[in-house]
Amino acid sequence: MILVDADACPVKQEAIRVALRHAMPIVFVANQGLRLPDHPLVRMFVVGDGFDAADDAIAEAAGPRSLVITADILLAERCLKAGAQVMDPKGAAFTKDGIGGQIATRAIMADLRAGLDGQGIGGAKPFTKADRSRFLDVLETAVRRLPRGA
Repeated sequence: MILVDADACPVKQEAIRVALRHAMPIVFVANQGLRLPDHPLVRMFVVGDGFDAADDAIAEAAGPRSLVITADILLAERCLKAGAQVMDPKGAAFTKDGIGGQIATRAIMADLRAGLDGQGIGGAKPFTKADRSRFLDVLETAVRRLPRGA
């Protein structure tokens, strides 16, 4: 199963296409409903507005037979601990070996932004066509590696 942290995911349609091509269920988790294709393999799960409600739902559902798509490093860590494969919308895979360094970098950048009132330190780079293409390549590979069956 593919689980998508859907609120700000720029690759929803690409993820749907790959999931359907592989006859794999895909679940979008968000704080509000999204317009998705009417297909038995495509589901929407709307969570409450509570802090981290979507993250909690995704982490609870994640496991060895799932692939999670999220840009949230802390959610990625939780899903990796549950045995899931995890990737971001730009096609970068999160790994158990690398997640600690990514969390540390995130904390440092947050401290820098807070200390400088955001002066000269921007957020994430804009999403590009190359990011979309890389995402599709990595997603195809990840879906093929997912264990199938009950």
